[in-house]
Amino acid sequence: MTAELTKDYEPSDDEPFMNDRQKEYFRRKLLDWKEDILRETRETISHLQEDTSHHPDLTDRASSETERSLELRARDRQRKLVNKINSALKRLEDGSYGYCEETGEPIGLKRLSARPIATLSIEAQEAHERREKVYRDD
Repeated sequence: MTAELTKDYEPSDDEPFMNDRQKEYFRRKLLDWKEDILRETRETISHLQEDTSHHPDLTDRASSETERSLELRARDRQRKLVNKINSALKRLEDGSYGYCEETGEPIGLKRLSARPIATLSIEAQEAHERREKVYRDD
């Protein structure tokens, strides 16, 4: 069952948290984001396959290799992001999406709209980052 959404629908605190309309809104947002990433990846692969230019000049070759390396690193980050999107889609299916993994409390619509793959509330995320900083400073 999918909820009907209008193009201008925005989740609101005036409606029940993670109702069918909100779930559908975030599902579409995640799927659109994933499709954009996959499209960019296909374009990168195509570009890398086409760019078989041989640069006799060492500077041109180094520049080309640096660009290729940066592009591949960006795609690797996006591959990891696709995994997080897939996890968020699974949480939508099992009913745990939108709830903090540590506290079980709602994450909040503003945070989810800004970061649809969020798994922690702002408070839990800040506490997590403080703990990381303490361990990093040791």
